[in-house]
Amino acid sequence: MNQKFELPKGKITQIYGKCISLVGDDIDTDRIIPARFLKCVNFDSLGKSVFEDDRKDLKGKHPFDIEDNKGASILVVNNNFGCGSSREHAPQALMRWGIKVIIGEGFADIFYSNCIAIGIPCFTLPPKIIENIQEYMKKKELFFHIDISNSTAKSKDLNFSLNIKETSKKMFLTGEWDATSKLLENETLIVEKFNYLPYIKFNCK
Repeated sequence: MNQKFELPKGKITQIYGKCISLVGDDIDTDRIIPARFLKCVNFDSLGKSVFEDDRKDLKGKHPFDIEDNKGASILVVNNNFGCGSSREHAPQALMRWGIKVIIGEGFADIFYSNCIAIGIPCFTLPPKIIENIQEYMKKKELFFHIDISNSTAKSKDLNFSLNIKETSKKMFLTGEWDATSKLLENETLIVEKFNYLPYIKFNCK
């Protein structure tokens, strides 16, 4: 698990980070975070348990255990990533390991929505380009500068136009994805509405 973790908040316009590759289609949420970890009171401890069973099977050779991948924050995956049950713990576990962005061929719809809701942008690229990126990463470390406003990913050698839903893109650029911060920013309006509603006044007496 990466050591320094901060919850994202507000507008997210640019991200720079080291890439980590996870090869394979249909990697489901039970593999991302096994069901026995869903009983946790909060999400804080989930990062150390991400891909727990896969990592045990591979005995230190799983990408999330390889020393060279420590500090990575951009996950490169294949098709239908995050399929299976709709547990929100899956993106929470990835984020607490250190993942800030996911680039893949495609994502399960609910997993995608859960990622957006906690501030993890999910981009897509055609399968051949993803394959080329993953092959590149077998030979060299890859660091991407991601510009959400322009939907681009650039490195020293590579330059890609990323695909992202326009609604999701707008949410990151405006900070609308961050419901908690938006509520705090509008505290005065909330108090005014609270005082305006007669049934709340009645219940508070």
